[in-house]
Amino acid sequence: MFEIEYKGGNTVVITTKKATLIADPKQSVVGLKDILVKDVIEVATEPRFAINGQDSLLSIEGPGEYEISDFSIRGISAHRHLDADENEERLSTIYRVEVGEARIAILGNVASKLSEDQLEQIGVIDILVVPVGGNGYTLDATSAVAITGQIDPKAVIPVHYADDGLKYEVQQDHLDVFVKELGSPLETVSKYKVKGAASLPTSLTVIEITRS
Repeated sequence: MFEIEYKGGNTVVITTKKATLIADPKQSVVGLKDILVKDVIEVATEPRFAINGQDSLLSIEGPGEYEISDFSIRGISAHRHLDADENEERLSTIYRVEVGEARIAILGNVASKLSEDQLEQIGVIDILVVPVGGNGYTLDATSAVAITGQIDPKAVIPVHYADDGLKYEVQQDHLDVFVKELGSPLETVSKYKVKGAASLPTSLTVIEITRS
């Protein structure tokens, strides 16, 4: 059993009885306090979203395979959606995280179409975490819907959308734009609790996790 919380921006927290994994913990980029917690596993889709806390169990910022506590993690090379300075590498990392029988994909601000090689490395996925806010910074609703179709998860958790409590670099679209374009049922929760593979939706469902 595990649960997923949404903290704003690209940040999600996955917690089991034994361990905690935080994706993109540097929340100062959206006007919040960075998440500094002891004995956590950090994964960053880009180095600028990493904290590399001294008390972390492990900090990951790029491709590779890692086994730690309840998590099996694969980092997959990708490119950023945001146009970078020509002298700056546009590198990003997609993460496949296995927790028990469940398989989770965490996408950052990636380019709008995944390659066959990336899809093969991502593999079969139950839960997809994907930014949807658009306006040149992240995937927009249309691109996020297309990538959701490529990955074909059972549940999709949208992140990085308009929120009056956050300070984004550019204005983000509201969540309902993505939900309308995807056309799948919407479930709103404060935490997404997964007891096992049998508790996952039988058909694609949008899981809106209220920011905590």
